[in-house]
Amino acid sequence: MKLYKKIIFIVILIIIYVYVCNITMLPNSLILMQGENIEISTVLGLNITNKGTMQASTSLNEKLTDQAGKKDLELSLFNVIPVKDITVNVIPKTTVIPLGKTIGMKLYTEGVLVVGMSEIEGRKPYKNSGIEAGDRIIEVNNTKISTADELTECVNTSNGKNIEIKYINDEEEIVSAEIEPAKISDNEYKIGLWVRDAAAGVGTITFYEPSTGNFASLGHGINDVDTYELIDIANGELVSAQILDIVKGQNGIPGEIRGSIENSITIGNISKNTEFGVYGTISNTNALNIDSSNEMEVADRSEITTGKAEILCELENGKTERYEIEIQKVFKDNNYDNKSMLIKITDEELIEKTGGIIQGMSGAPIIQNNKFIGAVTHVLVNDSKLGYGVFADLMIKQLKEVN
Repeated sequence: MKLYKKIIFIVILIIIYVYVCNITMLPNSLILMQGENIEISTVLGLNITNKGTMQASTSLNEKLTDQAGKKDLELSLFNVIPVKDITVNVIPKTTVIPLGKTIGMKLYTEGVLVVGMSEIEGRKPYKNSGIEAGDRIIEVNNTKISTADELTECVNTSNGKNIEIKYINDEEEIVSAEIEPAKISDNEYKIGLWVRDAAAGVGTITFYEPSTGNFASLGHGINDVDTYELIDIANGELVSAQILDIVKGQNGIPGEIRGSIENSITIGNISKNTEFGVYGTISNTNALNIDSSNEMEVADRSEITTGKAEILCELENGKTERYEIEIQKVFKDNNYDNKSMLIKITDEELIEKTGGIIQGMSGAPIIQNNKFIGAVTHVLVNDSKLGYGVFADLMIKQLKEVN
């Protein structure tokens, strides 16, 4: 009898665990494209109720996305006990102008980014501070820090006395710590931290949205070269760039577009660096020679098919061209990373110039049936003709979430 009770108790615990996991995994909010077909299923007894119609079901489907706007849903147990609210923001269909032009980006962090540590005169001044690579120093002795030079000045003016440092850790918490700087020479002190206050690079701008003036680029985020983490920016600049050279890729060795942003002009502002790309607003459309006649619809992922498509990219200054590719696989249920489509470069001219997909080509827009369907994001190192692309709807959702 005791064994029987234990089995019942374990079964009940498993059932509770399944329900708790299902509730926890359901998002508090969703961003959907108008007309998008999406379904979120729940276990038996958990119902999703549209508060507007009070119609309960065990799934969320495309009926909610017929019209743009905010939808309030409620998750309940047996349609009696409220469990959680879910907000659905349905964004209207939009049109964009695919660009595929080479641009430069300057990203500035809030505070200065810690990228490494080193001993100073046999000491580790930072040892008990809790600071690690990837953290951001934002204040020294109640003085705001935004550049490496400002940090150096604050440390030197301390004359070796303890300084109070405020930093943001990887959990986005503000932490205070005291560090005693080590003396190097007269009026020169160090705390043993290597920092960086900005990052810059060259990439490809994906599209411009005429109705808002917003842009998207890269299709993936910019990571710090030392910490390998996504750079959390305070602001940034979109600037012009010059292509200096094309390094042809080959199997096992990725190629690259080598460019420069010296003597660049400002094109726009960067507002967010995310896993699905870099976003912001264009203020100087003339610098990009945007042709409004190229405006086209953004495709729903259900419209994307395997087979022929094109990418748009710039390999010579001022010359943007279309090149043929083949979409080999479409991962229509993927909402979690930017590997939405497996693509293959088939255009002989592009293969001759680049060997396939190369670094700096990320963000090149993908077009199929005269609709914008996504952007190039990755190359497979073992076969430079193969790579991945991200869905257009994921980039649009990120753009709307940013603004």
